[in-house]
Amino acid sequence: MLTLSQPQSLPPGPFLIKSFAASVQAGFPSPAEDHQIERIDLMHQLVKHPQATFMLRVAGHSMRDAGILDGAVVLVDRAIKPESGHIVVAVVDGDFTCKTLHMGRNSLRLVSANPDFADIVPKEGQSIEVWGVVVATIVQHPT
Repeated sequence: MLTLSQPQSLPPGPFLIKSFAASVQAGFPSPAEDHQIERIDLMHQLVKHPQATFMLRVAGHSMRDAGILDGAVVLVDRAIKPESGHIVVAVVDGDFTCKTLHMGRNSLRLVSANPDFADIVPKEGQSIEVWGVVVATIVQHPT
């Protein structure tokens, strides 16, 4: 389930951070490389449709196994056409939720990424609207 504070579009202007040309190993360290630092605009890398992109904070654990943790921020692009397999934000009977969209020929299912949570299969008269497609997840780690 997502809590929705006031949707915020991205503020104008670039957000420049330092970036190394090399990748970092998560297993065994690699020998030192020539690390050239360049500046990149993080929002430019993540946001393709600024007027249609919103940040929402996630509350809950139903998408844990997809790497979307409680307290994370998701970037949601409303300009992308949702397809089966996309992680989406949907409105189910007026409440926001984040799930993986599965569409069949005549069916729709919102799938959790945690076996402790049931999938959402629309029932007769139930209102479901796919609100937008999740394009990135931002998780802040304790320092």
